[in-house]
Amino acid sequence: MTTDTKILEKKINKEYKTGNVKNAIELCQIGLQENPTNADLHLRLGDLYLAWHLDIYNSAQYIDEAITEYQRALESYIDSSEIYYKIGRAHFYKGDLDKAINYLDMAISKNEKFAKAYYLLAETYTKKARFLEASINAEKAIKCKPLSNSCAHFLLANLYDLTSARSFKKWLKAKGEYVLSLLTLPFDFQALENVARTVSYFKFFPILLKGFYMVHTKSVEDAIGIYIDAIEKAPGFVPLYCLLGDIYRSLGRFDDAITEYKMAIWLDSLNIQAYRHLCQAYEELGDYDSAVDIYEKLIQIMPNMPDVHSNLANILYVKGDIEGAISHFQTAVTLNPRKQWTSIINQTLGFVYQESKNDINAAITSYQSAYLLTPEDIDIYINLGSAFYDKEDYANALTVYRNALDLEPKNAKIHCNLGFLYWGKGDLDEAIKEYEMSIEYDPNYDIAYNNLGVIYLDDLGRVRNAIELFKKSIECNPNYALAHFNLARAITITGDKIEAAKLYQIAQDINKVTNEIDPQDIIDKINGLFE
Repeated sequence: MTTDTKILEKKINKEYKTGNVKNAIELCQIGLQENPTNADLHLRLGDLYLAWHLDIYNSAQYIDEAITEYQRALESYIDSSEIYYKIGRAHFYKGDLDKAINYLDMAISKNEKFAKAYYLLAETYTKKARFLEASINAEKAIKCKPLSNSCAHFLLANLYDLTSARSFKKWLKAKGEYVLSLLTLPFDFQALENVARTVSYFKFFPILLKGFYMVHTKSVEDAIGIYIDAIEKAPGFVPLYCLLGDIYRSLGRFDDAITEYKMAIWLDSLNIQAYRHLCQAYEELGDYDSAVDIYEKLIQIMPNMPDVHSNLANILYVKGDIEGAISHFQTAVTLNPRKQWTSIINQTLGFVYQESKNDINAAITSYQSAYLLTPEDIDIYINLGSAFYDKEDYANALTVYRNALDLEPKNAKIHCNLGFLYWGKGDLDEAIKEYEMSIEYDPNYDIAYNNLGVIYLDDLGRVRNAIELFKKSIECNPNYALAHFNLARAITITGDKIEAAKLYQIAQDINKVTNEIDPQDIIDKINGLFE
């Protein structure tokens, strides 16, 4: 390094240390105008661009400029593990995780004891939810620098904690790594920098607290003003954009919310919270195509998040893409380790198979998988019994419902389903008994009243009893089209055609919303009244 270069380097360092990053960059650029092939200056300029990019008080993006400068330096230092590491780090912050992995692997190939590269590789794999590779590389980082790798210990603690619910050994490891992260903290410069950066964010706490208070005291416009002012002062502080987006979304200002979430993602392409909230905003807006696009981008970044697959599956189901919905539900079931959540997804998958694919066997398999996970969930019995009924496997349906009653003997819905089962088998006495028990345990159960009324009307010919039951069903649920329809049928038998016509008309109006009855059946009944 020449004397002039050393003098320039001192000036650059002075400007950087006093917080004048822009001036430091300009000095580097001046130096490169005089000596364009100076690899050290290109490397230094890359560092400055990256530092400016990460500065929360800067609103511009300089990650591509940093990468360009590093690559120019690499032309002179082709075997430099440090430069490969820096390019990988820049791609990490850019959100291009696959390129980050490639460059970090190159850095390690040049220096097999490069602890920083192993650690950043572990962080990158963590972002991609590839936790095994993350753990392996974190352990390698510690092996290279066992006494000064607080960051890697802390990352391992979090990785072990992810699976600690399933393993006491992992729980112990997580606690041990956390303790080691504290013990090695004073010797890890990067960890100390991370702590200092986190502490610096506390200056925003009063602003966040004030905004939170105003939101909850209905001074929403004032809260918006506070967050906008804070963003103007610190345009790179990503959480502010998400908070502002959340406020806009709560007000129904979805376009404004979407803009804020997109800004958060532009500043931090790996901001999972911003992606999630952006998807929710699109869903609430009814823009399902855009929601699907964002969910798919999120899956590209982190393919192993089960709830994202589940959310995408729900939207695809609403859009009518049944095969796509099933595929993502299956992925969610495969990925998720929590029994309760996986059981719910299995039940949802069973419903899709049963109602949309008419694949009863697949539905039964899904419900049974849910049962194995949470045998205490009464909804599984209801769904499984319904699937067996649709398959006309009445023996298994009966067994399932009886097992359910062992758990909840006073469950009105189970008794109602049993009533429907006995009714389908032609055992009217048992059906009536079950419907009456259902009504006893839930006096407002509209379906039980209606079904029992149909038995009295169509099977027993006891019209007066049926009329009382249909009226009770309507009293419990005035928007029950089928109960109005059945009451009209019963009233017709008594000879009051005018009243019957009114009831059919009510049923027809309600049915336009609820779609319980074939509309032609109602029309045929109305026409038949006056023939």
